[in-house]
Parts: sequence; C-alpha cells; structure tokens
Amino acid sequence: MNPQNNYLETEEQGDIFLDESDIIQEVPFDDEELPEADEEQGSDGDEHVEEADDSMHIFTGHTDEVYTVACSPTDPILVATGGGDDKGFMWRIGQGDWAFELQGHKETVSSVSFSADGQLLASGSFDGIVHVWDVSSEKLKCTLDGPGGGIEWVKWHPRGHLVLAGSEDFSVWMWNADKGAYLSMFSGHGSVVTCGDFTPDGKTICTGSDDASLRIWNPKSGENIHEIKGHPYHTDGITCMAISPDSAIVLTGSKDHNVHMVNISSGKVISSLRAHTDSVECVGFSPSGPWAATGGLDHKLIVWDLQHSEPRSTYHHEDGVTCLTWIGTSRFIATGSVDGKVRVWDSLSGEDTAVKTFSGHNEPVQSLSVSADRNFLVSVSLDGTARVFEIDELK
Repeated sequence: MNPQNNYLETEEQGDIFLDESDIIQEVPFDDEELPEADEEQGSDGDEHVEEADDSMHIFTGHTDEVYTVACSPTDPILVATGGGDDKGFMWRIGQGDWAFELQGHKETVSSVSFSADGQLLASGSFDGIVHVWDVSSEKLKCTLDGPGGGIEWVKWHPRGHLVLAGSEDFSVWMWNADKGAYLSMFSGHGSVVTCGDFTPDGKTICTGSDDASLRIWNPKSGENIHEIKGHPYHTDGITCMAISPDSAIVLTGSKDHNVHMVNISSGKVISSLRAHTDSVECVGFSPSGPWAATGGLDHKLIVWDLQHSEPRSTYHHEDGVTCLTWIGTSRFIATGSVDGKVRVWDSLSGEDTAVKTFSGHNEPVQSLSVSADRNFLVSVSLDGTARVFEIDELK
C-alpha cells in the first residue's frame, strides 16, 4: 500500500473512496509535522530514513546499552568499553575481528579505566567488584572487593598501580592492584559517591557525592582533610568533577545547575560559575590555559574564563550535553549529547557552530575518550554501540 494515495485499498473490495459524509472527525495538521515524501518509507516500512554515519569503525560486541569508554594512554588503537550487558571489552580501532571480553561481572559494567602506564585495566561494576586486567597478557590480574554497593567510578593513581573507586553505599575504597590488596576505606559521605579522583600530583583525593558535599582526603592516612557543603556551595547532588593540572583547584558540577571552584589546600569555595539553567553533567579543565568547559542538560556547552569567573563563550546543542573532553592540549572540545551527536567545538573562536558534527548514534551518547595519538574520538551510546570518529586534522 502506498501511504501517499488518498484512498484505502483492500484485497476484497478494491478501491474505497471517501466522501464528506464519511468524515467522523477532522484533525488539523501542521505542515511542519508532515514528513518529506522521500522520508516516508524506509526499509520494512520504517518511518525514518537512516542518518549518515560518520564513524570509521563501529564496535558492536555489546548487547545492551554502553555506558563507559576509555582509550589506552599508550596504545593508540586500544579501547575499553563497559555496558548494561554486564560485560566489558577490550578492542582495537580498525580491527573488527579482535575483542577481548572482560568476563566475570554479574551486573552493569559502569566504569573502565587504564592505569597511567597503560599496563593495567580496571573494570568496575554495579556488582560491587573491581576487576584488574593485565593488558598485554589479556588475563585477570586480581579481583578487588569490599564495597557493599555498586561501583560508580574507578580511577588510577597518576604514577602507580593504586586503584580508587566510589560506591553507591556512600564509601570510597583504595587498593594496591600489584598486590591485589585492600589499602583504605574512606567513609563520611551521606549518599552515593558520584565522582572522585586523585589530584594530578597524586598527593590528595577529592570525592563528590549526591549528598551535595565535596570531601578532600589524605590518601596515606585516610584522614578527611576538608568537607565542603552548605552555603555558598551546592544545594543538590554533585554529578561531576575535574581537578586542575596543577592540583590546586577542583571544579564540581551539580544537579542544582551550578559549578563551583574549590581551593584544594584550603577547602574554600573560591568562585561560583552560574550560567547553566539545568543539571550540569560534565566539567573539564583546559590542559593549556586558564579555562574550563562545562556541559548541561540545558543544551549548553560553556567555556569559562577562570581568571574572571565569567563565560567566555556558549555553544548551543539540540539537546542536553552528557559528556565532554578536551582534545589533548588543543583548543578543541568534543561533546556528546542526548541527541546522539558528537560535536567538536573551537574553544577560542567563540563561534556557536560546531567545527565537526559526527552522526551515527541513534540514542544518547554516554561517554567520550580520545586516543593516545589524538587521531580518534571514541563515543559510546545507549544504542549499544561504540563508534570511532577520525579527528587527526584537529590536533
């Protein structure tokens, strides 16, 4: 049946024409709501036409939504992903015939992270377990347990094989991955520990929670050095954090629409960045200047001049911004969005037009990572795929 015909057709009755007396109800149509003729019929009667796919490699090993991606810091084509199918994978860009499954998790793999030297890979799961894998031998090195709830995130010490993980049971755990040994448990948060990391100098730990507080810890003693909460800090759960390259400042984003800068040594809020109008989902310091980028569900990427605590430029998306990453030390920022697009923006131009818009995903993008040689941008999505986009011209 051709949907463009203005009559109904049945096998028994042939053509049936309608006249005005047959009309039961008139429904007004806005012309803009009507699909274009060439979009009306896809394969098998699909209502939409497949969009262009700009990816140069698609990883389809997952059978459910994919939540986390990490590129190896040393091998330019090695990638790890984790998803709702309770699986993680290591795979190589451009080598579709090779994938190593990170077996053994019993719940969603929520976080994957390579050690700074690229030798080890940690996978954290909602089953409360962190597995550590030897990358070169493709074998499980050790299993780290302890948390009474799911693992929200996993991070490595910048210069050693110490693993840090935040849990939905309000705790943070640290282990020695070389020995497979528990080192410390940091308790004090009153809700899920949604984000955290070592400072780049490795001397301090910062953690943020859905209880709207930031805690700063001494990793050696386990002491809670500072707790930042209440006015003038966040009024709702912290969703994301970034630590400045000089280990001096932590930037936190929240469901309360605001971003705050905290001095790590003093524990004082030194600046409040207010311009978003919905939950802030991602933050990142520029590696090469006094700027930071923040993305929110208000469809905005904002680049901030941190010296003046003012927006330097605002970049609009068609839907919420879920994740961002600076591309190496370049001026470019990549964002992932609820609309399934991956976009690259020039942080210095101020022009509200993406330098690149990559299509391919048909569900929200959840995470982004840049390859070690900065030739590739890898994104994962609720559509169950990881996609690789070429960005070598943006270095």
